[in-house]
Amino acid sequence: AARGHRVAWACADPALVRRLAGADAEVFGCAGPVPGAEGVVRPPDLRGAEALRFLWEWYLLPLADAMAPGVHAAAEVFRPDVVVADQQAFAGALVAERLGLPWATSATTPAEFTGAYDGLPKVAAWLSDRLTELRARIGDPSGTADPRYSPHLLLVFSTPELIGPQAPLAPHIHYVGPSLADRPAGPGFPWERLDQGRAKVLVTLGTANADAGGRFLAECRTALRERADRVQAVIADPGGLLAARPGDKDVLVLSSVPQLPLLERVDAVICHAGHNTVCEALWHGVPLVVAPIRDDQPVVAGQV
Repeated sequence: AARGHRVAWACADPALVRRLAGADAEVFGCAGPVPGAEGVVRPPDLRGAEALRFLWEWYLLPLADAMAPGVHAAAEVFRPDVVVADQQAFAGALVAERLGLPWATSATTPAEFTGAYDGLPKVAAWLSDRLTELRARIGDPSGTADPRYSPHLLLVFSTPELIGPQAPLAPHIHYVGPSLADRPAGPGFPWERLDQGRAKVLVTLGTANADAGGRFLAECRTALRERADRVQAVIADPGGLLAARPGDKDVLVLSSVPQLPLLERVDAVICHAGHNTVCEALWHGVPLVVAPIRDDQPVVAGQV
């Protein structure tokens, strides 16, 4: 947009895009399962291959099927010259393929580039079969490109140094690092309560794991409170899992935190190895303690 191009968005949550991209953003709404809705709530105890299968069967594949008509309609109205599709929003790539449009992949996590399925041939074959079936429904059945990897342009929000020796290198692959653009300000943060005389530790599991981190957050609070003479903790608790306790004046427990400005002031981060938090902490030179839960987190933890 800054270069004078017309930009439109197609997504299942137009309000979210407008909040991030501006109220005047041109947004085409698409149907799609909403995380937290019936059938899309992942049991918090799912791990490993079971969690991956749930993600694909109950979210990513239904999301692609649901979004495809809206993406197709948006393309017919907007008539784009190129489509940029999130790596897990398969409808963007497959509809572009069907319409003969060039498409770029926006890869927000490096998990797909680390050989995560090298030792799991049955899992890799199962994923490939599901994508082939999806292409037959919404893409060009004669197409051959994996919708997760554009053959034209692949934007990876990481660095080869973090991904490691398996990081793919090719002229169409560009490592752009973390996305650190300004974000809407949330509720006021009590900056005045930060103690300059103590080290500060941020504890966060992100918003996608709010249902699975109750015990972990509670143990962190206990451990950090015991060290309150020299360490001050800030705990992000979007799920409201931590009940208020006496002594919480030594531990700031908040439903949301302004993570980027906070990273400029903390001395360490304890997190779930979510890719965004990891990259943002590394960008600010802040040491990490990682406790992966599921999805790409074990892969990113290994990179750390």
